[in-house]
This record gives sequence, C-alpha cells and structure tokens, in this order.
Amino acid sequence: MDADDDAALRARVGSLLSGGLVTRCTERAYDSAAVNVVVAALATLPPDDLAGRLVTAGLTLLPWPTPDDDLEQSCSTCMYFESHRCFCALPELQLPVEPRWSCVLWRI
Repeated sequence: MDADDDAALRARVGSLLSGGLVTRCTERAYDSAAVNVVVAALATLPPDDLAGRLVTAGLTLLPWPTPDDDLEQSCSTCMYFESHRCFCALPELQLPVEPRWSCVLWRI
C-alpha cells in the first residue's frame, strides 16, 4: 500500500467511526488472556471486513483516558504505531490510523 492508499483507508476508517459505528472500546485488553481473545477474534475476520475489524479492535477517534496515569492510551503512544506512516502494525489489524485514535490492544 502506498501513502495515497493509506490516506484513503484512514479517511474511510474515520468516516465509519464518526458516522456512528459502535466499537467495543470499553472492553480494554489489559492482560494476556484478554489480548488473546481480541487477537483471535480479529484473525477470524476476512481482511475486507473493515467495520468488523474496527468493532472487534475497539477503535475510537479519541485517546482512551487512564485515571491512574498522565499517559493517554492513543495510537501514537502504542508499541504497534509506526509514526513515519501513521500505521498500526499489529499483524491482525494492519491499518492506517491517526495518532490520537486508540484501540483496546494499546500497549507501551
């Protein structure tokens, strides 16, 4: 995928999320068991099921606040974020994202 393809897909993701797509964003995956459940669910979805992947990953347009930390859980602070491309490199997700977005699989 090139930069134009990434931009188009990122815009499509943003449109779905801002258009009212309800994701499982409150079901945070903070331990290995929860991460494995989400990753396994993502692996069963067809690559072209964008809405299903967004719902399962719990992607949101805003960072997830953490009451105990000063660090917001946003794509830009996640270990899977490729800053030069604004891309989520989680193998089961592989999506262009915005730095302020977040998902339930956020990791530092």
